[in-house]
Amino acid sequence: MSIDPREKVVLFVDGANLYATSKAIGVDIDYRRLLQEFQSKAYLLRAYYYTALVEDQEYSSIRPLIDWLDYNGFTVVTKPAKEFTDAAGRRKIKGNMDIELTVDALEMSPHFDHFVLFSGDGDFTALVAALQRRGKRVTVVSTLTTPTPMIADDLRRQADFFVDVADLAKTVGRAAPVDRSAPPRETDTE
Repeated sequence: MSIDPREKVVLFVDGANLYATSKAIGVDIDYRRLLQEFQSKAYLLRAYYYTALVEDQEYSSIRPLIDWLDYNGFTVVTKPAKEFTDAAGRRKIKGNMDIELTVDALEMSPHFDHFVLFSGDGDFTALVAALQRRGKRVTVVSTLTTPTPMIADDLRRQADFFVDVADLAKTVGRAAPVDRSAPPRETDTE
């Protein structure tokens, strides 16, 4: 990872995207170790976690993770997921947090030097370019190790640095299934 120890760093985690990526490579992310990894490399200004929640469920499997993250150093940003039925009659849940993440990143940009995005979503290519025009260095964290890459090629090429989750998992991951004493995991929301 190419982070200057003098930099102020922010982490922006697209929760559903990181969950899908880590699931595809068969690891769980230890969020405590993730924070420690970046704190050991530079000044970690903030760590944000974005996800949509299904509000009408009695129990949400993501709620324990959200609570744990909120109490352990992450700024958690949520919104209600939208539920709909597709043309084939299947129940679908949509919870895209791209706009919230983008607006927050641009508003916060005067305060950081290095932006670390945990997502492979090509929709963030314009955000990465905008931050670079403001003099920010950008690292994108996703994976190329799956049969179908989990990162859009345009996003990977736009970023200053790319970190593969498979490599990062060597220090901040644990093999699935998850240890019950560790924080819970994100669920698919998109």
